[in-house]
Amino acid sequence: MSNENLSLTLHIWRQESSKSVGSFEEFKVSVSPDASILEMLDEINNGLEKEGKIPIAFESDCREGICGTCGLVVNGHPHGPLPKTATCQLHMRNFKNGDTIYIEPMRAKPFPVIKDLIIDRSAFDKIQQAGAFISFNTGSAPDANVILISKETADASLDAAECIGCGACVAACKNASAMLFVGAKVSQFSLLPQGQPERYKRVQEMVAVMDEAGFGSCTNTYACEAECPKGISVTNIARMNRDFIKAKFISKEVEV
Repeated sequence: MSNENLSLTLHIWRQESSKSVGSFEEFKVSVSPDASILEMLDEINNGLEKEGKIPIAFESDCREGICGTCGLVVNGHPHGPLPKTATCQLHMRNFKNGDTIYIEPMRAKPFPVIKDLIIDRSAFDKIQQAGAFISFNTGSAPDANVILISKETADASLDAAECIGCGACVAACKNASAMLFVGAKVSQFSLLPQGQPERYKRVQEMVAVMDEAGFGSCTNTYACEAECPKGISVTNIARMNRDFIKAKFISKEVEV
């Protein structure tokens, strides 16, 4: 592969705050094909600061595809065109010399823009706080394999727990649905014995907070799964729906 820099035209979203009107700003750059998209933004900001201009606000932390804070929409795709790849892992060698690239924040009413490419994902935090925990008396350390869990069940729970809360599922959905995120957070506990005590209370409370935050309903187009950097399966949505329906019947039985 050639080590020559790529000449690219970038259109990057700039917005002072959630109350201001944003627009795309054009940048002409020469970038190494080995640079990640965030490293490219770092270099652009270095240049802007030298010129006494305001740098582009964007968010990142681990830069290893773990934390989810880096999530951007690149050429219309949450996290970019590569499947199962977070923005921070997207390298410029995946683009061609002369390409035009549009970079913008993840769009959804519950994710208001804070500044430029940074969005407010606190709605996800509220959903998790509503029920993503367990009450389990651990006592002394149990012997290994006291609680038997099949490999299939353990794998399904761990797969759901891979969700990094980046919001790609919401940005990909035409209704801005958060059901893949909530389904994953519900499933990672409901599949395990430790998650059973609050299982049905959990799903009701998390779904209630999701609705209050203004997220839309599921469109059943699987766009969320297709754009998820961790490949979270829509089967978690089906599991959440089953638990939610069952929780309604259990609540009525308790009332009686």
